[in-house]
Amino acid sequence: MPIQHAIWKIGDTPAPLITSRLASEQQLEDMIVRDPRILSSEWMLIGRQEITSHGGRIDLLAIAPDGSLVLIELKRDRTPREIIAQALDYASWVEQLGAEKIAQFYQRFSGGGSLDDAFQKRFGIELDEETLNQSHQIIIVASELDPSTERIIGYLNARDIAINVVFFQVFEHGAEQLLSRAWLIDPGETQANVATATATKGEKEPWNGEYYVSFGDATSRNWDDARNFGFISGGGGSWYSQTLKLLSPGDRVWVKIPKKGYVGVGTVLESVQSVNDFKVLTASGEKPALMVLKHAEKYRLTADDVERAEYFVRVKWLDTVAENKAINEIGLFGNQNTVCQPTTPKWRHTVDRLKTVFTKWQGEAP
Repeated sequence: MPIQHAIWKIGDTPAPLITSRLASEQQLEDMIVRDPRILSSEWMLIGRQEITSHGGRIDLLAIAPDGSLVLIELKRDRTPREIIAQALDYASWVEQLGAEKIAQFYQRFSGGGSLDDAFQKRFGIELDEETLNQSHQIIIVASELDPSTERIIGYLNARDIAINVVFFQVFEHGAEQLLSRAWLIDPGETQANVATATATKGEKEPWNGEYYVSFGDATSRNWDDARNFGFISGGGGSWYSQTLKLLSPGDRVWVKIPKKGYVGVGTVLESVQSVNDFKVLTASGEKPALMVLKHAEKYRLTADDVERAEYFVRVKWLDTVAENKAINEIGLFGNQNTVCQPTTPKWRHTVDRLKTVFTKWQGEAP
């Protein structure tokens, strides 16, 4: 059903704030450029009003930590159906963009800046040209949506087309205007659709049922803890934790530490849990993860923040190696998503190769 916003002033007699309008949608676009957190705290804007080879003009273009692109279209004076059709047309062009063209967009947008440098500074990791623009998502910015358009978006998402709508509504509070935001679909679900589309262009094949896991950021995650207590985790922002929801008990995961290599294979035992709920088994019995893990003090700082908290999935390890013995060979799959379902022959090759190294991948934990 269509999204409706309302804000109430708290008091003995609650009073609803009056809805208002911005002077123009251009004003909203300008606000997003000045502070992209209005849309998402986990994207970096790299382009604005870029002209496509079809003659259209993309409102905004952003990049996510895994190098996937985010095409952002404001409704302006178009009907919802028109903007969806136009956004899909633009997406067909975005899909073909190479690294050089994307870097040129950022140079224009930033006034001569380097995309590599900005990406490193923003996300704390190097931009991998091989994974740049392997996938993308479409974001429609609107104040309202009709039911038929909502059904179309639901239909596309059910078929792994990553498209979402973010609604903005303006309210009057005295002489001030307030801006509210709501998503049509949980952004984590849209990201999960992006994470399933990590195949190199033109090389897709059916997913083989094996999950890839990136056990990233040594400043926040410790592989010895993960081996000893049986878990994988992600956090520091919903982008890093949401894809853990893809995992269900019985799923098999192959775990890679970025820049190090593959370190283990295991079977998922439980669905995702927050750090406040997750417990580990120690020599003296079961204890809260916040009392035991190496980075527990850091986790405590964000434990009550739903967006930034660390989240855990319990795993039964079938075969693992220490970080200094990680398997890292040319041709093995890699991706920045915490969890994904790769659909590229490179992933099939990777799993086949890893099964010759982690020989207990079907057996009991070592």
